Amino acid sequence: MRVRLVLAAGVLLASAALAPLAHAGGADGRFGESLAAEDLSVHDYGTVGDDSTVTLSGMYRCLDDSAGPVFVSSTLVQGNRSAGIGGTQAVCDGHLHEWVNTSVVKDPAYKPGAARVRATLMQLTADETGLPTPGFLASEEAAVELR
Repeated sequence: MRVRLVLAAGVLLASAALAPLAHAGGADGRFGESLAAEDLSVHDYGTVGDDSTVTLSGMYRCLDDSAGPVFVSSTLVQGNRSAGIGGTQAVCDGHLHEWVNTSVVKDPAYKPGAARVRATLMQLTADETGLPTPGFLASEEAAVELR
């Protein structure tokens, strides 16, 4: 239980962070020709279901998770509403992978239409005291259309 709480806190920290953009991709979900070691993109669409389930997605690439687990977190912003939408553990093998984060957000509920997504590729490593510390590998902020 303690590990889950620590991991959840790390994902929340990552979703609230606004690090400078360090990516080679864009809101269209495609990466440029020159890929950095860690890359992250957000697809230009998301879904919101009748039951208030929000799903966001994109692509990522990371090289090494031997120092600690890597996660893709996402935050959805629409109007004055903002909520963390899930967190996916990344596979860091140098290949492109799709990330998909899903969460039920009932209050305030999201509606189809324009929104923004902040996604972060973050690695948890232990500091000198053994506590997990987030390290931000890449981030992306993109306009999306909720369907």
